[in-house]
Amino acid sequence: MPSTPTITLEQWRSLIAVVDFGGYAQAAEKLHKSQSAITYAVQKIETMLGVKAFEIQGRKAILTPTGHMLYRRAQALVDEANSLERATRTLSAGWEAEIHLAAEILFPTWLLLDCLEQFGQESPHTRVEIIESVLGGTPEALIQGRADLAISPQIPPGFLGNPLVRMRMIAVAHPNHPLHQLDHPLTYRDLRIYRHLVVRDSGAKRSQQAASIEVNQRWTVSHIATSIQAACKGYGFAWFPEERIRHELESGFLKPLALREGSERWVELYLILADPDFAGPGTRRLAEIIRESVSKECTQRKHSC
Repeated sequence: MPSTPTITLEQWRSLIAVVDFGGYAQAAEKLHKSQSAITYAVQKIETMLGVKAFEIQGRKAILTPTGHMLYRRAQALVDEANSLERATRTLSAGWEAEIHLAAEILFPTWLLLDCLEQFGQESPHTRVEIIESVLGGTPEALIQGRADLAISPQIPPGFLGNPLVRMRMIAVAHPNHPLHQLDHPLTYRDLRIYRHLVVRDSGAKRSQQAASIEVNQRWTVSHIATSIQAACKGYGFAWFPEERIRHELESGFLKPLALREGSERWVELYLILADPDFAGPGTRRLAEIIRESVSKECTQRKHSC
């Protein structure tokens, strides 16, 4: 059976160019083709569809109502084809179709999102899956092969990582919390009779590191945002990354506790490639963006990183 003729992308591009550049001659010049080739391409579309895309008014080609519809559809088709072509070039160059990133929740969310946005601008067709993890959950994702890249407070056995940033953790509670009403530097004995807010380790083998002090009351939650909100309501005390509660401190919802000792803790976060020898260019580029963004932020805020 004879094949059914189809309209090619080049013919659609010719129609678009006539509209965008204001005529057949201008389209021919921009596309580096002869005017007769442009005219033939448009006539081919009209003949195959049995419609008129343009009508000549004076020396100008004006879109008919049907032509307006064809122009919009042609733009969509060409845009989709261009997008597919870019995606194919990216994949053929070895960029991954999907990257899995395990990120410790202590790492600033806004900074992580900025890094992902920059990466998305460079590789829009690479999907990124974020595993938001706590303590042992991050190295566990590496060990189980669920992450290509990780921001982790621990380097698991068999992996190598580089220091990324030191996060300052400070003990806080709502200004009206009873701990702030005591007229002496706080001690462990003072803390143990009040509720401690803790974020649960997301690893299968849950660590007791988050609950590092023994208290009579404890609330354990799955996400740091819940713990921060509970503290802001006066329901307990906790150690939070200073960067995560900057707004709450400035607005007066939280206030540092005047501990005699242990008022601050430092947590080192590491950037770890699951397999440095076989990491794809997308994973390496995302790691590079994270390193550069953290370095820039530390320099601007004069953090100890």
